[in-house]
Amino acid sequence: MPITKILIANRGEIACRVIRTARKMGIKTVAVYSDADARSPHVEMADEAVHIGPSPASQSYLLADKIIEVCKATGADAVHPGYGFLSERTSFAEALKAAGITFIGPPPGAIAAMGDKIESKKLALQAGVNVVPGFVGEIDDTEHAVRIAEEIGYPVMMKASAGGGGKGMRLAYNEQDVREGFEATKREGLASFGDDRVFIEKFILQPRHIEIQVLGDQHGNIVYLNERECSIQRRHQKVVEEAPSPFVTPEMRKKMGEQAVALARAVGYYSAGTVELIVSGADKTGDGFYFLEMNTRLQVEHPVTELVTGLDLVEQMIRVANGEPLGFTQDEVKLEGWAVENRVYAEDPYRGFLPSIGRLVRYNPPKQKKGVRVDDGVEEGGEVSIHYAPMIAKLITYGDTRIEAIDRQIAAIDRFELEGPGHNLDFLSALMQHPRFRSGEITTGFIAEEYPEGFMGAPASPELLQRLAAIAAFIATAEADRSLRVSGQLGNRLTPPSEWRVRQGDVAMEVSVSEDAIVVDGTIVDMSMGYTPGDRMAIADFGDEDVADELAVKVERTRTGFALTARGATHRFEVLPAHVAQHARHMIEKVPPDLSRFLLCPMPGLLVKLHVAEGDTVQAGQPLAIVEAMKMENILRAEKTATVKTINAAEGDSLAVDAVILELE
Repeated sequence: MPITKILIANRGEIACRVIRTARKMGIKTVAVYSDADARSPHVEMADEAVHIGPSPASQSYLLADKIIEVCKATGADAVHPGYGFLSERTSFAEALKAAGITFIGPPPGAIAAMGDKIESKKLALQAGVNVVPGFVGEIDDTEHAVRIAEEIGYPVMMKASAGGGGKGMRLAYNEQDVREGFEATKREGLASFGDDRVFIEKFILQPRHIEIQVLGDQHGNIVYLNERECSIQRRHQKVVEEAPSPFVTPEMRKKMGEQAVALARAVGYYSAGTVELIVSGADKTGDGFYFLEMNTRLQVEHPVTELVTGLDLVEQMIRVANGEPLGFTQDEVKLEGWAVENRVYAEDPYRGFLPSIGRLVRYNPPKQKKGVRVDDGVEEGGEVSIHYAPMIAKLITYGDTRIEAIDRQIAAIDRFELEGPGHNLDFLSALMQHPRFRSGEITTGFIAEEYPEGFMGAPASPELLQRLAAIAAFIATAEADRSLRVSGQLGNRLTPPSEWRVRQGDVAMEVSVSEDAIVVDGTIVDMSMGYTPGDRMAIADFGDEDVADELAVKVERTRTGFALTARGATHRFEVLPAHVAQHARHMIEKVPPDLSRFLLCPMPGLLVKLHVAEGDTVQAGQPLAIVEAMKMENILRAEKTATVKTINAAEGDSLAVDAVILELE
């Protein structure tokens, strides 16, 4: 029987993504939602929606029995799990099968086989897949671990067998590192995953994270849909993905793909899946790639593969679950153009990427058009909740070449309006502009290597600052012109100012604005722009009639000018009429208050632990408090030796950003 109604056991953008394809195929959909998601877009999009519990995922989206109950109540004959939550839980796939409900994913046996890192490596070896040199088996104790590491050769990586998401991993460069890290890795694995088994493998130099998308049907046909480059990561979490990889050659692609298919065939795989590989950027032979793990589900980054192959992977998963053959062979898999995906997260890159929550006061993503795609599951007025992952949207761009796709990312990010929670748009723009990224010479250490002191905004070229100064003066002229039309706002002046002094930091520029031209420090800036006072976005064109050269700028009014956000940074310009600017030096500078004696909460979160009491003396680096946000604990430490004067919050309090936890003296 063909599938007639799909329940999506997920939320957010992936739920919306599955609903769109199901609707295109004429299949009804059922959404499930928690308290926090009652007004979410996926609930509105689906044909039916059923409430399944409180906001925490453990009391809603992770309740397999509840999902199956909803299937029976609504007549849903299939479930698409999306990614995360129950998508790789063998028991869920088995329970659906027992209930006569189709699981839109691989068979339970394949999920089980690939879910254990040690067992999956054994299977990969048997299937003839390259694996990282290492020890696959039970490790008795620390002494055994030291002997293994010395046999493999340093550096080595110790990993929890059931680990994931960057947890349960330790890098060891010598014997001491192994002795200090082995037991810690076991404890992390036990605490996070209920499994203290550890394996040890060679650490790959200049590592790149590359994955192969596979797709199989229930008739034994399996193909690989080329590769994705996922090396731009922060704390082992992917930030940027692209297809194809700038490193992979056609010969390497064929070797990787054939090995991925061999592994899939060895476990009787069907549906969409991804074989993740670690690739040595230092190995130019084309054989320096090694199996990491297989994800038995749809990946977050699947859109880049869709754009370069022309396939809808969700549609393919549904057709395979229906029992249909693939309908195409390996030779018919296309690879055309280049696609890049950026993950837009609710986090503040200017404050160490601390997670952020809150209401989306403004949410206006760039328009979906040729070469620009936005996959999201939020809308203006919605809330980024503390209960779920902080991804707001996925921005995907496509071009004939890699640079074209990257440049479309930069332009689209400039047009992405997002206010409320902190976000990483500036950081993503900076990545797209970075010379090393644009060259393709990237590794998994890229972000740590290029931003060792954190992110402070993308650097601006002199040309960009000149353009922004021209835009600031144009906006100031437009606002002065409006003021002229309001009785008394310009005093006795008969014309609005056209001569401006535009200052950014220590740099001052003289700008004149007329109907004929905008001149910055004697240089004519050829620019056309429309702006109405009050607009949040200004789009200036610096090109000629044949070639567009647009710059989209987010505009915010400040006390003496404008904050203009473009190209990965916010630039604050003081904009004063020339006749006023000469007096600016006489203004008394406002000194910001000294907040160093306060311990401020760096993000909205829950105060789970206070380590000190009033009157305690603390030393620099000493832990003072722990705040939990987005399921992560953040330790707040003293910056200097001091005494705790007062404590303003108690354990269990929900704190806003910059809330005072305690005061030091």
